[in-house]
Amino acid sequence: MEMIDRMERLIDSHAHLDDPRFDTDRREVIARAKEAGVKAIITVGCWDGERGFDGTLSVAASDECVFAAAGVHPHDAKDVSGPEPFDLLRRLAAEGRLVAIGETGLDYHYTHSPRDVQRDVFIRHIRLAREVGLPLIVHSREADQETIEILRGEGAEEAGGVIHCFSGGEKMAREALEMGLYLSFTGVVTFPKAEGVRAVLKGVPTERILVETDCPYLAPVPHRGRRCEPAHVVETARRIAELKGLSLDDVARITTLNAETIFGLAEDTEPRARIAYVIRNSLYLNITNRCTNYCAFCAKFRDYTVKGHYLKLEREPDFAEVLKAVGPEPERYDEVVFCGFGEPLIRLDLVKKVGMHLKRRGCRIRIDTDGLANLVHGRNVLPELMFVDCISVSLNAPDSETYQKLCKTPFGDRAYPAILWFLREAKKYIPKVVASVVAVPGLDVEAARKVAEEEIGVAFRVREYNEVG
Repeated sequence: MEMIDRMERLIDSHAHLDDPRFDTDRREVIARAKEAGVKAIITVGCWDGERGFDGTLSVAASDECVFAAAGVHPHDAKDVSGPEPFDLLRRLAAEGRLVAIGETGLDYHYTHSPRDVQRDVFIRHIRLAREVGLPLIVHSREADQETIEILRGEGAEEAGGVIHCFSGGEKMAREALEMGLYLSFTGVVTFPKAEGVRAVLKGVPTERILVETDCPYLAPVPHRGRRCEPAHVVETARRIAELKGLSLDDVARITTLNAETIFGLAEDTEPRARIAYVIRNSLYLNITNRCTNYCAFCAKFRDYTVKGHYLKLEREPDFAEVLKAVGPEPERYDEVVFCGFGEPLIRLDLVKKVGMHLKRRGCRIRIDTDGLANLVHGRNVLPELMFVDCISVSLNAPDSETYQKLCKTPFGDRAYPAILWFLREAKKYIPKVVASVVAVPGLDVEAARKVAEEEIGVAFRVREYNEVG
């Protein structure tokens, strides 16, 4: 089995380690998970009238990498006759023994409990989660719209949470994301017939995804037909990486940060900004947070984290600091990309100095830019960028009026024509020129494509829109 880089480890965000199928080798199961690259496991306890949540709490206490969540599963909602499970959950939360409330929700596939009883118990969980300040773990099967209506009606966004083992449609995914919830995916994404789940997954920002096993159930390919265990979460992460065009390390880093954020597992330390960071096998350089524009869709106005990397600089790095961050072997990457949380060509001199140094080392150089550098510097800068192999320019609109609305540019009517000129001129100096747009809802992407491909004659790329919550 391919192992995950020890710097990028996974969290199995939903397991049932108290299940009797683990009674003979539970310690070995946890050890195998650690060996496979799993740094933490959320073991989820379902209410038992005789034992309460004792099994789950005992497992969580047995190993420092295991954390407990607890609630009444919708199958068992019929067994709740009084306040006992909720009083116990309230006490456990106060003692700091839980990281989440649940799983709870609606299951209309089996209906082991009457639907009205499921709804009542679900609502009580949401209210409790809001009261104790813990996130929810939501179970929803064949109850998309009603789950969303209850979550919205009860203000679940105040507590936050995750819809685990997500099997809903695109509409449910969109509405859950709008409430600030996360979506968690299991080994189902590896099943040959699970095209619907994979289609939804492709449209969910990776920054809002968790991975889980739901073990001992839903073993992923190639473990189908056997007992699932937390180590198998690697296979789910690997399939997500393939679907998202990312590396396994990327998915591990991003989903682990997501899980640590929602379940409060992160170490209580201030994150350090990255100057150099890796996505797939590309090395990105974050040299400024300054921007020419104030784009309405820019994620940094919500969070400075990109694909699990924190990019808010305390100050702008100099040449030596950038090279130190790059490390001794930049040639091993497919490309070096000037693209952080800012407009790199604002620091044109540094881009040239670092870029030409790395080019001499044999690196392929790419710049992601807003295409306004000529206006910023008052001259045509493209002849100075002949060391660049590829330049990607944020076109972002099919016309000037739309561009100004989306990008809030200080250059007004001059901006969009300047970008078009920049794209045309770039073809004289740079081998590969790409125009890109962010797929903002309502944007006429095809009109922008026509401008890029037919009017200017450059490649065109649509970038994911991550405006959620």
